[in-house]
Amino acid sequence: MKTRSVIPMRIAKTGYIIMSLVFCMAGILFISRPELSVRLLGRALGVAMILFGCIRLVGYFSRDLFRLAFQYDLEFGILLIALGVTVLVKSENVMNFIFIAMGIAILADGLFKIQIAMDARRFGIGTWWLILCLAVLTGFVGLLVVFRPAESARLLTVLLGISLLAEGILNLCVVVSTVKIIKNQQPDIIDGSYCEIRQAM
Repeated sequence: MKTRSVIPMRIAKTGYIIMSLVFCMAGILFISRPELSVRLLGRALGVAMILFGCIRLVGYFSRDLFRLAFQYDLEFGILLIALGVTVLVKSENVMNFIFIAMGIAILADGLFKIQIAMDARRFGIGTWWLILCLAVLTGFVGLLVVFRPAESARLLTVLLGISLLAEGILNLCVVVSTVKIIKNQQPDIIDGSYCEIRQAM
């Protein structure tokens, strides 16, 4: 029987890991260097969101074994790409828009990951509680970014860095815990030939 290609799953899993590490490094950079240029920050985040959105779309269509990590990635991938393009082309009030866009994206991802944690628990994945805790923390930080409790540009940049770091760690935990690649995984639809047996009357 023909098996499904694991190449899309490997691309998605590797891309997830790489982009999660990129988000972690960006978060650390923003925390340690809050004086970075707003325009540079916007361009970097815009490109990162577009790339991660594309990787999420690949993940959604790869159909991994558990179908946990990528189950909401069609909608979220499209959202990330749209937000990334908007961040790149929007020039006025760029700082406010960057915080709103990233805050909404991170908050939404945290909420989706809470559901993934509940599904992982039903699957018997032992690290479901860690995914849940990270998802709640990430969603809370995303909410803070949206409402911006501080008006200082430096403090806002640090807050954005914390949210990116939390998002990167959350995605890394989810993809490592729930994406299992099996070389001989069977396709969802099994094609078969049928023959009709007629009894002689």
